[in-house]
Amino acid sequence: MDEFETIERLFRPLAAGTPEALGLMDDAAALPARPGFDLVVTTDTLVEGVHFLASDPPDLIARKLLRVNLSDLAAKGAEPYGYLLNIAWAPGWDEARRTLFAKGLAEDQAACGLKLFGGDTVSTPGPFTIGATLFGWAPAGKMILRSGARVGDLLLVSGTIGDGFLGLKAARGELDQLGAEAVCALEERYRLPRPRLELSTALMQFASASADVSDGLIADAGNIARASGLGAEIALEKLPLSDPATGWMAGQADKSVSLAALATGGDDYEVVCTTAPDQATAMIAAAERAGVALTIIGSVTSEPGARGTHGGVSVALDRTGWRHG
Repeated sequence: MDEFETIERLFRPLAAGTPEALGLMDDAAALPARPGFDLVVTTDTLVEGVHFLASDPPDLIARKLLRVNLSDLAAKGAEPYGYLLNIAWAPGWDEARRTLFAKGLAEDQAACGLKLFGGDTVSTPGPFTIGATLFGWAPAGKMILRSGARVGDLLLVSGTIGDGFLGLKAARGELDQLGAEAVCALEERYRLPRPRLELSTALMQFASASADVSDGLIADAGNIARASGLGAEIALEKLPLSDPATGWMAGQADKSVSLAALATGGDDYEVVCTTAPDQATAMIAAAERAGVALTIIGSVTSEPGARGTHGGVSVALDRTGWRHG
């Protein structure tokens, strides 16, 4: 299929019923204003061999693309609206693989209420590269920023930490000692992040600052601290761990080093946020009602930088998270 056949057969059906997309017959989309709301915009690019494995199923790659962007919207408290899609097809992406990729988009589009507005497709000698720009709605002036943290605020994180880091290892066949069930669970967390869209109400009510955990918990808590002109201290022993991660930890000799690896590994796509101490209990309860666990893991400090401690002792970090060159 050439570019126009691909659009006609695979992507125009994804824009069906979306007047903003103009039937994907134009070079632009027309997005109407929504009175009382701000349009929140985020974008991420995924590259084969960096963000996913060449052997990953095409539909899961597509779903991961949407989910890592949805994670950004979740951290802002925004309601998903629609997206633009950019694809650089590499050799080997024949009609069957492209069709499966589109199927994955359709599945998560429907689940999250997203609309395809348009985009672009090109060819490349490799690697296969995809990008999405997502749009969401937040009440006017109410989008949750990174820069709102205050000294003494508590740091909280959703879900569990370290599963993305371990999931990549599992997908590479490096964790077979954990057993098939644990390996499967970790691989799924790596390939299919869980954007915490259910947290929007709790975040809007109680969060002073928020970010999604993509590059690593310490790095992304540090992004909040930096934007707020403050610091962040994380007690590594308080990290919420999944059962597979707990099993992995049991086999590690140096607990502080291993916990630091989980806190800096990235690809968790949870939400790290801050709130005033007297609001924490109510925020945790609101998140629980939405089906998401929040755990207090540290606090905002006046000393700049992000630090990890274990048993009250600072842990030396080679890095705070993933950084692209």
